[in-house]
Amino acid sequence: MFVDRVTLQLSAGRGGNGVIAWNRAKYIPKGGPGGGDGGLGGSLIFVADPEVYSLEHFRNRRIIKAQNGVQGGGNNCKGKNGQDLILKIPMGTLVKNAATQEILFDFTEKGQTWKICAGGKGGKGNSRFKTATHQAPYVCTEGTAGESCEVELELKLIADIGFVGMPNAGKSTLISRLAHIAVKIAPYPFTTLRPNLGVVHYTTDKRLLIADIPGIIEEAHKNKGLGFAFLRHIERTSALIFLIELAPYQERDPFEEFAMLKRELEAYNPEMLEKPFLVVLNKIDQEGAELLAKSFKERYTGDNLFEISALERIGLAELKTAMGALKADVQAEVIA
Repeated sequence: MFVDRVTLQLSAGRGGNGVIAWNRAKYIPKGGPGGGDGGLGGSLIFVADPEVYSLEHFRNRRIIKAQNGVQGGGNNCKGKNGQDLILKIPMGTLVKNAATQEILFDFTEKGQTWKICAGGKGGKGNSRFKTATHQAPYVCTEGTAGESCEVELELKLIADIGFVGMPNAGKSTLISRLAHIAVKIAPYPFTTLRPNLGVVHYTTDKRLLIADIPGIIEEAHKNKGLGFAFLRHIERTSALIFLIELAPYQERDPFEEFAMLKRELEAYNPEMLEKPFLVVLNKIDQEGAELLAKSFKERYTGDNLFEISALERIGLAELKTAMGALKADVQAEVIA
């Protein structure tokens, strides 16, 4: 299951206590104080990892605590520091204050690191309190508590290409064919309730990440249907594929559906229409679909139009090549 929103209770480790101890050696009478300091508590650190695609690993792990520091020892030995806890999260994750919804950090780049909770400081041993006038201090301090907070992690996908389409347009079937993964497919709307991710190898050494986003309906920008559950994910894909169903038996106009999808994206965030895209007419194998495709092409002037049947695997090789070229264009634009 794709987990895209979790609430976590985070606590850094407590610092180890300082100790009271005395140096004891055969030839050193009155050795004096020798209590060591406590170790630092472990910190909690988020790291954006491109190999992590969802928040699934946090689903049953809502309370997370780093290791405590170890108390000091005799002979001025410092206690061992608590181990920092590295939490790997997907690129595209927002860290929010769970109570106020304030955005604390936005992970958009590979390897971004942020220490969210610092470990507590170690306490001081009694050797720290020795002075010229106080040679045998019988005092030490405790370690301090580590920082803690409650945060909400929200994943906005950063995929190379996101599929945009009406419910039952065939997005799940297409991603299953392109990425060779098993996804829920059924002949009724809204079979996809959470994004599906897949990796497409379009050459022997090159791949791209695709996202099958839940279907959009008219007025989705007003949070109708799956609404924001769709739009906040598609916002961060680098490029789009508008997947249009050719369905002659439903008396729908594919070109009008394409126009509606664009209107919904624009109403939610006009910048989404600036993304590079392909238009894909799906289910070309159905009787009467060719007439709908012909009507669409008469009104569409772009050269980025493809006709496929995801179910019958018609036209998928050409589409994969075009998707690879689309990713290359995006990367070249970023570098420029």
